[in-house]
Amino acid sequence: MNRAHAIAALLEQQTLWDVLVIGGGATGLGVAVDAAARGLKTALVEQGDFAKGTSSRSTKLIHGGVRYLRQGNFALVRESLRERGLLLRNAPHLVHPLNFVVPCYHWWEAPYYGVGLKSYDLFAGHLGLSPSRRLSRERTVEALPNLKPDGLRGGICYQDGQFDDARLAISLAQTAATLGASVANYVRVASLLKKEGRVCGARVCDAESGKEFPVHARVVINATGVFTDTVRQMDDAGAPPVIAASQGAHIVLPRDFLGGDTALMVPRTDDGRVLFIIPWQDRVLVGTTDTAVTETPLEPRPLATEIQFLLEHAAQYLARAPAMRDILSVTAGLRPLVKLPGAKSTAALPRDHVVLVSPGALVTVAGGKWTTYRKMAADAVDRAMQVAGLPEKPCATERLRLADTRRRSGQSAAETLAGSGGLSPRTRRLHPDLPLTADDVLHAARHEMARTVEDVLARRSRALLMDARAAVEAAPSVAALLTKGFGRGSVWEAEQIALFRELAQGYLPGGVGSRAISE
Repeated sequence: MNRAHAIAALLEQQTLWDVLVIGGGATGLGVAVDAAARGLKTALVEQGDFAKGTSSRSTKLIHGGVRYLRQGNFALVRESLRERGLLLRNAPHLVHPLNFVVPCYHWWEAPYYGVGLKSYDLFAGHLGLSPSRRLSRERTVEALPNLKPDGLRGGICYQDGQFDDARLAISLAQTAATLGASVANYVRVASLLKKEGRVCGARVCDAESGKEFPVHARVVINATGVFTDTVRQMDDAGAPPVIAASQGAHIVLPRDFLGGDTALMVPRTDDGRVLFIIPWQDRVLVGTTDTAVTETPLEPRPLATEIQFLLEHAAQYLARAPAMRDILSVTAGLRPLVKLPGAKSTAALPRDHVVLVSPGALVTVAGGKWTTYRKMAADAVDRAMQVAGLPEKPCATERLRLADTRRRSGQSAAETLAGSGGLSPRTRRLHPDLPLTADDVLHAARHEMARTVEDVLARRSRALLMDARAAVEAAPSVAALLTKGFGRGSVWEAEQIALFRELAQGYLPGGVGSRAISE
């Protein structure tokens, strides 16, 4: 995966792409993989970095959605569980089963939740994981050693999938590139091109060079998540909004708050959601919230009330109540939910997806969630081929193995980044609290289109989410490596450090947005 080659392909004015995808998150990358796997000439542009937005800020679960059973959305549960099974098969290097326990403190909870989770097992069919089962009080404490014991009667254990969202996004980008697609980050759509009233491409701008140029395509697919309506209104200024954005916040705690390798699922919080407290990256991830928002910034910030909500609910179940001083990182993402008339809250909106076609032939795929990205992509490409009048070709992704993005052992930094000035291999950690080496940084730059310190510390590695303070301390080392590797100067290096430090303030618990939180 090489950005220079991708940009060169986009600049080739004689090229007529079959499909131009706008958006480099889960859905857009999935669309690029699907289209390229069908043999379509495919290009993808993303205004920032791959998965910069919602797609790197999830709860890190590939799951059917237990709470959708309570809502009666059985079709979504069945579809999600099927997609979960396919992902476990097609990306075992990135998705793995994880045990969850629902603790039971009242006599009725074990039979009630037990029946629901047995239904969950049945909906998964032949792609199911280990069946759910009841646990005694002793076995529940054994699985969750730091669970609050007072009044505990037992628990229900079930399995779902866990993953690293940003790493899966990079795997999709690499898979698309391997299949022949040209995928480019930091390329913004300035406007849509039209011919006789039909969308026939886009005028784009390369953020690095400042160069603006047209990209022509038989069909354009809008897969921009919370920015869906912005692109739709480039086609038709009067297009009514279809997205209702919802913010989900997470906090990250040290691993000893949970203990063990089993996740804790709280089936009902004060706002009617489920809450997850899960082991992730040798830390504990707690989430999430569901807060309706009217603005969709590129870098959303958790509200003080959201962080307090998560701390208070975690304290109801953990033997040691977490406090603000314990938080390693805070983060927020925006869900691109599809509007429904009469919905009382964003929590009540379904996570189903829709595919829309405008009078100008712009294809939009909206809604959904990470687990169902593949099905969303298949539906979008099916419709796009009809719109473009392309010969029918079946979806080929059900059994498509996704690229393994792990760096090969023994590869040196000098081998990793061409023109790096003879850098010797470096395998020592750049920070004692982060699993990040110089080789990792250089590999991300050479093979994974990392262009900035943020790309490396927020998404190619998950340092910013794992420990925001440690990530700030590692930023100068990362900037130095990228500066030498890219042949940049000291001004660029200083700018990168400053930009990252400013960004990281929003991930530090005392610097959430402009609203500092006190204990």
